[in-house]
Amino acid sequence: MLRATFLVFSLLSFCPSAPSQTTDSEKQTMQAVLSEIRQLRQDLQIAAVAARKVQIVIYRLHAQAAVVERASERLENARNEFSQMESRVKYQTEQIKRFEEMKDRAENEQHRKQFDDAISNFKVGLEEWGPEEQELRLKQVGLEAELRTEQAKWDRLQEELDRLENALENSALQASARR
Repeated sequence: MLRATFLVFSLLSFCPSAPSQTTDSEKQTMQAVLSEIRQLRQDLQIAAVAARKVQIVIYRLHAQAAVVERASERLENARNEFSQMESRVKYQTEQIKRFEEMKDRAENEQHRKQFDDAISNFKVGLEEWGPEEQELRLKQVGLEAELRTEQAKWDRLQEELDRLENALENSALQASARR
């Protein structure tokens, strides 16, 4: 009987330790799994926030690209207008020279008078175009400045997108390094 009591006592004293060791091991495993899940959740939240930021920057980038395109078109139109104005001025100037040469070769006073009148009309036209030419120059300069400003905004957005892309890559590398 003593043996039976000793056996029961031995079993009872050793049995509780075995389940507690298993429980401690299970607790450590569960803690590790729980920690990993929390870290994954945190990584996922960070990635979701970064993805939203990237989407916003991409949207802004597209909108800014349209603004840059419109500014570029307006500048190109202004350059074309100015080029046309320069062509008209050049043509008028050539006409004045041609008529002056014709006036010098004219044989009678009536023809000289007609050439003088035509030359005067051309000069009046040139004088009237002066303010318009100046206005076109100012418009072109203003549109060039506007295009540079809008292009700079686009460049900043592109840099922001690059920065976010690098941050996402670094975050992914850090997350994979932790595993």
